[in-house]
Amino acid sequence: MTHAQTLARALNAIASSPQFNYSKARAAARQDKNVDWPRTKARNADFNAEVDGCESFVMSDGSLCEWVPAAFKYAARPST
Repeated sequence: MTHAQTLARALNAIASSPQFNYSKARAAARQDKNVDWPRTKARNADFNAEVDGCESFVMSDGSLCEWVPAAFKYAARPST
């Protein structure tokens, strides 16, 4: 779960910016070698930025860096 915690900290640091959006979150996540892109794409298959806000990212260790809309931040979740 440390992979998700690390990415959540990085994304939350930029989430406070007024210009933060899902494409900036995705661009930052692309720099993290621990994101499992095939599983992330599958998880976000029905992603809609207007409804969902930001995508969640599945990490190589199975943990999740999940967008929490009510808190307007990312949180690390253990693998399911």
